[in-house]
Amino acid sequence: MVSLFLGVLAVVVVQVGAETTKSARLADLELHAGKDGTRQTYLPGNADTIQIGQDTLKGRTDAVAISFTQAIIGEPGVSPVNPGGAPFDQPGGGQYAYPDGVEIFCDARGYCQPMQVAGDAPDVPVPGQAIELSLNALTGDIRQFRPFRSVSGQWLDFSSDPSLSPRIVVNLEAAKGFMRHQVPAEMRVEGTTANPTPRIIGVIDDGNMHPTAYTRADELQNWVPRSSNAGNYGPGLQVMLAPTAGDLEQLLRIRLTASGMPAEQIHFETIQARKEIAKELALIRWIFLGMAGLVLLIGVAGILNVGLATVGERVEEFALRRAVGTSRSLLAGIVLAETLLTGLLTAAAAIGLSALGLTAISALFGDRDQFLQDLAFPWQAGVAGVIAGLAAGLLGGLIPAIRAARIPIATVMRA
Repeated sequence: MVSLFLGVLAVVVVQVGAETTKSARLADLELHAGKDGTRQTYLPGNADTIQIGQDTLKGRTDAVAISFTQAIIGEPGVSPVNPGGAPFDQPGGGQYAYPDGVEIFCDARGYCQPMQVAGDAPDVPVPGQAIELSLNALTGDIRQFRPFRSVSGQWLDFSSDPSLSPRIVVNLEAAKGFMRHQVPAEMRVEGTTANPTPRIIGVIDDGNMHPTAYTRADELQNWVPRSSNAGNYGPGLQVMLAPTAGDLEQLLRIRLTASGMPAEQIHFETIQARKEIAKELALIRWIFLGMAGLVLLIGVAGILNVGLATVGERVEEFALRRAVGTSRSLLAGIVLAETLLTGLLTAAAAIGLSALGLTAISALFGDRDQFLQDLAFPWQAGVAGVIAGLAAGLLGGLIPAIRAARIPIATVMRA
């Protein structure tokens, strides 16, 4: 039973690990890529495209447009503590020296230029109390497509009128920067008529390792002239739509085409992140299940040896049962039921131990990683454990059962 217990436990642990890893990977994947079935497209970053996309999707609850830009919050005219919006534990940007004596300076946007002569060196801002982050301007609630996890505060309210003081929600990495550095509430965005005063209203976990903030597009547009949208939103516009928003997709195609955009540049695709990751996880699962199966075979061999020894010691009993009318099939069923019961009890013990272990891991390490909080024992692991226990009992007891059924009645007379 010890060897069988270890084999079933290995199967259960593999299933628990596979299901838990799958849930974690899919949760993080949805934060980055979006939920399966969501329709999305990326449009070029020019003024017409961004304005048409935002005007078309404004007020729609089944779609959202996301435009991207960089923002610096803090003292004006200084270099941020994390040039280029780098993570705060791995800051980037600054001045670099190369072996040939040429010095290179990379600014906040990652643009690098040589500094060969002191008189020709670019005007380098002095370091100061400022934080650079990626700023995503939204036309609606993106959480229906990318389910961000709320950490503190509140999310953006799109039902109210736009405020002249842009409300922003920051991710965990950006919140780390604001915790470490006391910066003034002044936000600099390229193309704005003046530096607005932002208000941080919440913190979310978006799975992004770079400092990122989210704001309403209409609140940011209060400070950005329409003619400067091309430079302000840089990479372009991302549009995410619900699978049922087919009419909105067609309307957006028509308006963009009418503005002069070539139709071949408008390409919508359906997010299928689960299918892509399922193949990878399935391969890993089968590899570890194969290793667990080898351990389980040792348990099967143990049941087989014990079963054969038990039948050998109970020859007279089985012969007597045959003499009083017990059929061969019923006799084989009695022996097989014993091994199946052994496998079932062993599976129950392995499942119980695995569930207790998972609860203990969640209690001890849940505060270190949100992924480990409130871990639930997957039912797939329980089913796999029961199947493994019954299969081991069946394979290990089949030969002893056949041997018991073939014991002749005359054996009881010799006894």
